Amino acid sequence: MLNVETIRKVRQAHFRDGKGIREIARDLNLARNTVKRIIRSGATDQVYERSEQPRPKLGSFIERLTELLKEDAGKPVRHRKSAQILFEQLQREGYEGGYDAVRRYVGTCKREDGTALVNAFIPLEYDPGDAFQFDWSYEQLLLGGIQTKVKIAQFRLCHSRKFFCIAYTRETLEMVLDAHSRAFEFFGGTCRRGIYDNLKAVVTKVLMGKDRVFNRRFQNLASYYLFDLVACTPAAGWEKGQVENQVGVVRKRFFAKRRTFTDLEELNEWLADECRHQCATAKHPELKDQTVDQVFASEKPSLLPLPVSIFDGYQENVARVSPQLLISFDRNRYSVNAMTVGKTVQVRAYANRIIVVMNGITVGVHKRYLGRDKVIYDPWHYLAVLEKKPGALRNGAPFRQWELPEAMSEVRKLLEEKSDGDRQFVSILTVVGRYGLESVTSACIQAVSDRTVSGDVVLAILSKRHDEPKTPPVEISAQLPLLNLIPLADCSRYDRLVKGWCL
Repeated sequence: MLNVETIRKVRQAHFRDGKGIREIARDLNLARNTVKRIIRSGATDQVYERSEQPRPKLGSFIERLTELLKEDAGKPVRHRKSAQILFEQLQREGYEGGYDAVRRYVGTCKREDGTALVNAFIPLEYDPGDAFQFDWSYEQLLLGGIQTKVKIAQFRLCHSRKFFCIAYTRETLEMVLDAHSRAFEFFGGTCRRGIYDNLKAVVTKVLMGKDRVFNRRFQNLASYYLFDLVACTPAAGWEKGQVENQVGVVRKRFFAKRRTFTDLEELNEWLADECRHQCATAKHPELKDQTVDQVFASEKPSLLPLPVSIFDGYQENVARVSPQLLISFDRNRYSVNAMTVGKTVQVRAYANRIIVVMNGITVGVHKRYLGRDKVIYDPWHYLAVLEKKPGALRNGAPFRQWELPEAMSEVRKLLEEKSDGDRQFVSILTVVGRYGLESVTSACIQAVSDRTVSGDVVLAILSKRHDEPKTPPVEISAQLPLLNLIPLADCSRYDRLVKGWCL
C-alpha cells in the first residue's frame, strides 16, 4: 500500500514539474500503472479495506457463535457474555482457532445490531455546595528513612474544584473518619452530598442499583455533618471523575520525584501547603478567567456550617485485660489501669491514638503504634501493683525505660544502693496522685540538695509544704431520726457518774 509521501511526490512531479508517467515511474521506482492510478484518481491518500475477512477455523463455529450472541441480546448488559467467555465456551466445544478471530466477529455483530457498548460520557454540572467527591490513592516515599507505601485520602468540591489531601499508612474506618473531619475543617464547611465508590471500610453490603448498607460509624459521621451518602455504580469511575482525575494530577505535580519526610505530621503539613498553593494558582477548568480559590470564595457561603466541635471519629472494639494489664489491638499490646485486670474494656481506636474505656471511665490512653508485634507500656498503670510488689520496680518491663523527671530519676538511682530502696521509692511514687508530679519532683530536688535522700525525707518535705486535705463533713442520712433535744455539754454530770462508780 502506498503511503502519503509517495502519492505527494507523484502528484508534484506530474502536475507541478510536468514530468511524464514513464519518467516518474523510473525516478520513484514505481510501476507505470501505479503512477497512472494516482494521477487519474485525484486521491491524496490511500486506505486499504479488506472486503472479506477469511475465517478458516472459525467458519464452522459461526452458526454456534451467532446463536450465543442472540441469546445474550435479550439479557441485561451486565449479564451478557464477553468475547473472552464466548471464546472459552467455543474451545470447550472443539474450536482450535485464536481469540482474535472470535473477538473481531463478536465486535462486528454487536456493531451491526446496535448492542455494542458506547464509551461516551455525559458532562456533569454541580451547584455551589452541592457535592464533594472522595477517593484513595497510593504513593511510594521515604518516611523516617524507610521506603513506605502511604495512602492519601483525596477530597474535591465538585463546583469550585477546591481539593484537600491527607496521608495515612492505613485506609481503615478510623482513618476515613479522621480524614473527613480534617477536610471539612480545611474547607470551613461541608456539602450536602458525598460521592464515594464502594469502599470496604465504609460499605457493609452492596445492594441493587445504588442502594448500599453503610457502616454504622460512617453513618454517624454523615449525620453529624448533615450530608447524604451517595455510592457510585461498581466499575463506573466516571461518576466521580473529578477526584479520579485529581489522583493523577497530584501524582504528577506532588510526587513526580521521590519525596522524603521524617514522619506523617511533616508529610501532611507539606501536603496541605501544596494544596493551598495549587488552588491559589490553578485556573478553574470552566470559569477560566478565575482561579480555583476565587470560585471557592463564592461557593463557601453555600457550604453547610460546621458543628462547634469535630466528630469523635473512632472505631470501637472489645478486648479483655490480661493478668499483665495488657489488651491486644491491631497486632500490638497496650497497658491499662490495674483496676481493669481480668475485665472487658472498650478500645476506641483513632487515627493517631488509642483510648481504653471501662464503664465510661478512661483507663488508658496511648499514642497509636502503626507497626506490629510491639508492647506499649504506661508505667503509671502498674502503680497499684507496685505498692504490693515493690521488688518488681528493679526488673519490671514497664519500668525499664521509664522517663521520669531528672530529680526523681536521681533519687531512684541513689535509693537502688539501699536494701529497701525499691520500697522507699515506691512510697514516693504513690503520693504523686495526691500532691502532683511537679510537687513531688520539687521535694526530690530538695532532698538531693540536702543529701538526705530517703522515702521518709521526701514524704516529710511534702507534708510540710502542703496542708493535709480537710476531712469532708459527714452528710446526715435522711433515714436517721433528727434529735429534737440537743444534749448539753455538762462536765459535772461526768463527775457525778464517776463518784457513783467509786461508791
